[in-house]
Amino acid sequence: MKRYAVVGAGPSGLATARALQQQGIRVDGYEASSGVGGLWDIDNPRSTMYESAHLISSRTTTEFTEFPMDSDADYPGHRVMKAYFDAYADAFGLRELFRFDTAVSRVEPSGDGGWMLHPEGDDAVRYDGVILANGTLAEPHVPTFAGDFTGEIMHTSRYKSASQLDGRRVLIIGAGNSGCDIAVDAVHHAASVDMSVRRGYYFVPRYLFGRPSDTLNQGRPLPARIKQFVDTRVLKAFTGDPVRFGFPEPDYRIYESHPIVNTLVLNHLGQGDLRIRADISHFDGRTVHFRDASSDDYDLILLATGYTLDYPFVDREHLHWDQASPKLFLNVFPPSFNGLYVIGMIEASGIGWQGRFEQARMLAAYLTADERRAAAFRERVTGRPWPDTTGGYHYLALERMAYYVNKDAYRSAVRAATRDLEAR
Repeated sequence: MKRYAVVGAGPSGLATARALQQQGIRVDGYEASSGVGGLWDIDNPRSTMYESAHLISSRTTTEFTEFPMDSDADYPGHRVMKAYFDAYADAFGLRELFRFDTAVSRVEPSGDGGWMLHPEGDDAVRYDGVILANGTLAEPHVPTFAGDFTGEIMHTSRYKSASQLDGRRVLIIGAGNSGCDIAVDAVHHAASVDMSVRRGYYFVPRYLFGRPSDTLNQGRPLPARIKQFVDTRVLKAFTGDPVRFGFPEPDYRIYESHPIVNTLVLNHLGQGDLRIRADISHFDGRTVHFRDASSDDYDLILLATGYTLDYPFVDREHLHWDQASPKLFLNVFPPSFNGLYVIGMIEASGIGWQGRFEQARMLAAYLTADERRAAAFRERVTGRPWPDTTGGYHYLALERMAYYVNKDAYRSAVRAATRDLEAR
């Protein structure tokens, strides 16, 4: 019987183990930390979670369909999420499929069509395939700046609690969702809080018309241009124009980059609790000079500059890397079909954990398909244009957007591929 390895016991790894388990596929899982949950386990030394973190998509659009969350909160916090993944693993007997406290140091071809997986401190094990489900938010992106800063510079991956900011003059570089969350924390603890931004953002309130905003329009999706037109005007009516609070005018349409699900930051800007600053020019001691010729002094710089996609234990050629990310069919299959697969290498507004499970179900369908269907699937991947998963949106050409998809277009393509593989 063929045997497959799953790397990672976070949401994507659990989804993978569950989908393969349902098809009777033999699975061995490897997890570097002591339990399930991945980054949602704040006590995991490798976690990038912080105390105030909550879901930015609502509970019902995020949970696994077959396992609803035992929570009434629309946007649960990280401890609720950790308990959810514990319960999910226990409900389906997934925990016993994993070896915990076991990092993977190397994955390489075995020479006979399989793969050798090297656990740290143990002998290598051969598998017929290896599924990488170790997440996308582990390797901090740390940009370089001209000059030297003599205060403290810290990436937000090391931020855990607002007490780290007590009494300090703080500059947050970047205004993504984490940066805005931390800015809201900081105004209650820091001596001062500024945010340096390069571009404008769209701010989406958590609630519209008394309901979680991402639960609206859950039926047939509107065409991209119509949705952008309508939602831009709805947001301006509910949140106002962020330019009024100091942000640059966005140079792109809404949903062409991930929106910010945090309007509290606008409240604090309106109250004068924090300021928006221009992009960085250079550092000089504790003084930061901005590109608009202004400057100010700080004690701490927080880099809310995101993460770099990385699968460090696999040579890049095996995953067909193309600049910032692997080039994979539906973000799962290398076109060489070499026995490596990736689950969870997707970013999309509202894709949820169910979207990861649907990826894994598609993979399970491929691994259990008869040779005729599997061959037809491989021919489709290598011989035809790949499905358009943008949904008609023109995403910004940024590294962090390299594996971004539109949830409706993507899930439609994944479900179609799964149906083809499961057809009798």
